[in-house]
Amino acid sequence: MSLADRLDAALRRDLPDRLGGDDMDAHEMGETIPAAVLVPVIDRPEPTLLLTVRSGDMRNHAGQVAFPGGRIDATDADEDAAALREAKEELGIRASNVQLIGRLDRYRTGTDFCVTPVVGLLPPDLPLIPQPSEVAAVFEAPLEVLTDPARQIEEEVDWKGRRRRYWRIEYEGYKIWGATAGMIVNLTRRLMA
Repeated sequence: MSLADRLDAALRRDLPDRLGGDDMDAHEMGETIPAAVLVPVIDRPEPTLLLTVRSGDMRNHAGQVAFPGGRIDATDADEDAAALREAKEELGIRASNVQLIGRLDRYRTGTDFCVTPVVGLLPPDLPLIPQPSEVAAVFEAPLEVLTDPARQIEEEVDWKGRRRRYWRIEYEGYKIWGATAGMIVNLTRRLMA
């Protein structure tokens, strides 16, 4: 089975045990900001995920490890178009270089974003042009490592007056946490189902 077929099958599975978002009480949930990210899987013999470190100057989630993405604009046809536009703006990835596979489960963040993760397969060694105002660094991490449940740690923190849970995955000094880690946990659960 090819990598594309494996990812497609995973995204089509019914998955009752999925994360819907950051740990929030129902009364905290108000209006959301629609957003989309590209979950770029690099088609290598040992597949990797392409991740960014957001610029420290960003208004939201500065300095965090993330997938390329952002708000859905009124000019975007849908979530796929928004994810591809953001990947182009942030990393210079052309839509023609992305084989769209499907969508992961929407993820609601504690900062009121409702994120649609769009999984896409990219060829290896694609030249990237990071936009410095949005991207401080770019790195690849092995898909097998990030989707190892033993590396996915659920933690708690006091935030805005209450105890909250979130996911963390560490890889070679990078701390992947919050929504990005939660989306990887959802991908892991789908791949393992």
